Amino acid sequence: MTEKFTYEALPMRVVFEVGAIGRLADELEHLGLGKVLVLSTPGHRGLGDRAADLLGSRSVGVFSGAKMHVPAATARAATQAATDAGADSCVAIGGGSTIGLGKAIALETGLPIVAVPTTYAGSEMTPVWGMTADGRKTTGRDRKVLPHSVVYDPELTIGLSQEVSATSGLNAMAHAMEALYAPDRSPITSLMAEEGVRSLAQALPRVVSNPGDIAARAAALRGAWLCGACLGATTMGLHHKLCHVLGGTFDLPHAATHAVVLPHVAAFMLETEPEAAAALERALGAPPAHGFAALARRLGVPRSLAQLGLREGDLNDVIGQVSAGAYPGQRTVTDDRLRKILLGALHGADVGE
Repeated sequence: MTEKFTYEALPMRVVFEVGAIGRLADELEHLGLGKVLVLSTPGHRGLGDRAADLLGSRSVGVFSGAKMHVPAATARAATQAATDAGADSCVAIGGGSTIGLGKAIALETGLPIVAVPTTYAGSEMTPVWGMTADGRKTTGRDRKVLPHSVVYDPELTIGLSQEVSATSGLNAMAHAMEALYAPDRSPITSLMAEEGVRSLAQALPRVVSNPGDIAARAAALRGAWLCGACLGATTMGLHHKLCHVLGGTFDLPHAATHAVVLPHVAAFMLETEPEAAAALERALGAPPAHGFAALARRLGVPRSLAQLGLREGDLNDVIGQVSAGAYPGQRTVTDDRLRKILLGALHGADVGE
């Protein structure tokens, strides 16, 4: 455990309850917000309409155009919709794509966000934003994109497919892993990270085998909250840089990309991070790289980037982009080692055996 640290708590309100969606209007009233644009993906338009109905006269409409990796054109359209509607805030109901769109609006306009997550991605707990343009994903950190309130309702995750439940849960675990070896980690974030991974590792198999298990859904959502919170208080590293490049450049599915890459980065980074490795081993009940890979197999998620559409000829572009940007970590990552990590992830090679 580090003996010298700085921990800065993020200013955020969290409401966690089965059926919490029914308190959405009360939450907006508590925050003093009265003209709300609801955001969703096209596939979750019904959920967006439900939120708008619950808000009643506080709703000024639904923008259901959220897309994966937050294309800049979509962000502009949503920002214009908020401006045209005279919105004083946004409710983002959905996963990382929808919450990411809310962050893009907040970045441009300063409008406060209330997030209602329906996956385990954890974006709602971080001040990190990302947008994609011309095949490149740009990310940054800004306090004004942090949701003012997060409403966690485990019932809203029951409709998640088994694959999305599993991949978004592994995505959350990646947040925790990077928080454990971040240069600005603290005892507080490390405790949150370990408990978040433990909660998800225990809950996800139950969620996949019985999607309607509300207790398992609540445990998984609680774990995702902890994993997202510790990432929000620390600096992202190699794993997230790789996944942002892979997703933003090649339009690979965000959560599945994290799920595939996770054991391969763990095998590399944790060789020189014994405290982080020990925390993850306690949480997973196995050495981390092996534990992540075994959990992915058990959950039945994609195991290779090739399954997601990446080709070996794409690797030079990935390596070039990752090498061009600085990322924290105690290990020097050469281009040759990046290629080895990526080849393992591309072909789904066994790790940590």
